[in-house]
Amino acid sequence: MTGFGQGQLQQEQLSVHVEVRSVNNRYFKLHLRAQDGYNLLEPEIESYLRQHIRRGTVTVYLQARRTARPDQFRLNPTALNAYREQLQRLRQSWGLPEAVQPEALLNLPGVVDESLLEHDVHADWPLVRQALEQAVEQLQQMRRREGEAMARELEQHCRNIRRLADQIAQRAQHVAPEYRQRLLERLRSTLEELDVQLDQADVLREVSLFAERSDISEEIVRLRSHLEQFLRAMQSTGSVGRKLDFITQEMLREVNTIGSKANDSQIAHLMVETKAEVERIRELVQNVE
Repeated sequence: MTGFGQGQLQQEQLSVHVEVRSVNNRYFKLHLRAQDGYNLLEPEIESYLRQHIRRGTVTVYLQARRTARPDQFRLNPTALNAYREQLQRLRQSWGLPEAVQPEALLNLPGVVDESLLEHDVHADWPLVRQALEQAVEQLQQMRRREGEAMARELEQHCRNIRRLADQIAQRAQHVAPEYRQRLLERLRSTLEELDVQLDQADVLREVSLFAERSDISEEIVRLRSHLEQFLRAMQSTGSVGRKLDFITQEMLREVNTIGSKANDSQIAHLMVETKAEVERIRELVQNVE
């Protein structure tokens, strides 16, 4: 499911800003966008996110800014003297009267030693985690709202399938008798031309074989059962996405079987609508955790 959240915290010299975005995906996938070595925190970030998000492509934007203390800077006298001597020689060769000012050299490479600014990014993980928690909480609130809307849509699709299943079951009661009537009419018309007597036992045997091949009562029962299981699973707590996905596959299997067995144009039309409803459910549950 889609969602967005952000968190921001500041502690002493460290300021952390985290944004978390998620889009639909059947599996969990993390993209981390960070700077200044904070990509090293990816294992900790992924471990935390997997505890709260089971499915979706999650993108995390991490910005961390550290304010340096004055005592963390040191001048490099060797580099500073080397720059000064070179500039003095250039000044003399060019005939310039100005002396070299020390502050003009501070921005040159190597003059200021910043080695004391180096730190272990893992030491910043507690503050990063707190900002990440804020962002994930906001994201989960948005995902919950989307999940509630998705649940209502799934329930509507289930009601549509139940209605179609009832229509299919009602129509199936008339398929064999109508086939028997059509068969009798064709046989009588043909046999009258050939002056041959019709054997009712042969007709009964043919109709029985047709009824057995086209019997879809078991499939209808299983489809209704899958619908009940699906609705019960939606009411349970925890991660149900994979269970719903499995039940949907079973519903699709029963629908395909009914479509292949039911030798009737009206049922075939109803099966097209039923399969479309199941496919809509299948697309939705790919994003349910």
